[in-house]
Amino acid sequence: MRPIEVIGGGLAGCEAAWQIAKRGIPVLISEMKPHRRSPAHRSGDLAELVCSNSLKSDRIDRAGGLLKAELRLMGSLLLDIASRTAIPGGSSLCVDRNRFSQSVTAAIEDQPLISLVRKEILTLPDGGPTVVATGPLTSDSLAGSIENLMGRGSLAFYDAIAPTVEAESIDWEKVFLQDRYGDAGSGAYVNCPLEREEYFVFLEALRKAEQVMPRPFEEERVFEACLPVEVLAARGDRTLAFGPMRPVGLTDPRTSRRPFAVVQLRPENESGTLYSMVGFQTKLKYAEQERVFRMIPGLERARFERLGSVHRNTFIDAPRLLDRFQRARKAPRLIFAGQITGVEGYVESIASGALAGIYASAAYRDIPVEPPPPTTMVGALLHHLTHQASKPFQPVNAQFGLLQTMDGQGGRRSDRRTLLSERALADMREYIASLPSGL
Repeated sequence: MRPIEVIGGGLAGCEAAWQIAKRGIPVLISEMKPHRRSPAHRSGDLAELVCSNSLKSDRIDRAGGLLKAELRLMGSLLLDIASRTAIPGGSSLCVDRNRFSQSVTAAIEDQPLISLVRKEILTLPDGGPTVVATGPLTSDSLAGSIENLMGRGSLAFYDAIAPTVEAESIDWEKVFLQDRYGDAGSGAYVNCPLEREEYFVFLEALRKAEQVMPRPFEEERVFEACLPVEVLAARGDRTLAFGPMRPVGLTDPRTSRRPFAVVQLRPENESGTLYSMVGFQTKLKYAEQERVFRMIPGLERARFERLGSVHRNTFIDAPRLLDRFQRARKAPRLIFAGQITGVEGYVESIASGALAGIYASAAYRDIPVEPPPPTTMVGALLHHLTHQASKPFQPVNAQFGLLQTMDGQGGRRSDRRTLLSERALADMREYIASLPSGL
């Protein structure tokens, strides 16, 4: 049997390949690493987590948590591995990024129906069903091939990576452990408290720091949820204090009161030797990052295992160019998956990959299939992606506002979300049970 091709060994590509293989169909997955890497990639492993190591909340009354619960019902490989490589992260599902990627690589290599080829695909292939999951860092040559097919439908914006700090370099006398609304002195998050004067001194330094400027031919369009910290600082004096530096739900045990602002650090690995700066995506020059971020209490002598950087994120105009099965309208044999479609976030990319795997399997076997209903988070996310009316097209992540409302829905927000979540999980179970034989 001729295999289904999957281009790209990131989160979406690996999940798509797994979903296809578990349906008894051979898969050929092509990944350009380690022979060629983007500036943001560091290892040759599959499913490398480039930015944060958090897959967000695991609570089903949170959009990301509901999305993960649905994916678990769908038999997601990557969600299973994320659970097995999890590290403390409060209510969030955080993973040891190295163990996660290594485990995904091993699972893909050990699946007898999956063939992994380490090579760069320069042009879109002809032939049968193909999943294109090349991610936000699609190479120039393949992006050009996609643009030749789609027309001027490819857009680009920039994600900023947050710095990572060595735990031993943190001044633990000046920081405290606490998850939001948790008990002081316990939890996964390290909090660097700032008083009012410290905050405004830091804010001014951040605003004056030199940034890495995009090259003349690069159009900078940053997703609102991933704005660099210095961009937020320029928006107003209190933007950071009400954003990534908000102190809500935290109490400094030394003063028994809430700080004026706080910088949170989240564990990056199981051993707790590395911490990432939460919400501190940045495009500052490296020397400026070290200078400015060492003004934060507790980070005066910080050693940065990784400094922030800026990388291109390429995505297509999905509402105009893709149908409801994530297929290119001009070439239905091509099924797009992951961030190149305009989904934003790790779990959203996995969800897109899972559906692409189901759709590719259906096309391969010539079996009719329907998308999940929009009452599920997976279905609502992908429906919105291919029907979004806003101009210009903007990436989308999981959110309860995408779900169809319920008749008689009232009461507290948490109660409404619980009802929506219960309905979504019930509908996802029904959807999985209704899939035709062979899928």
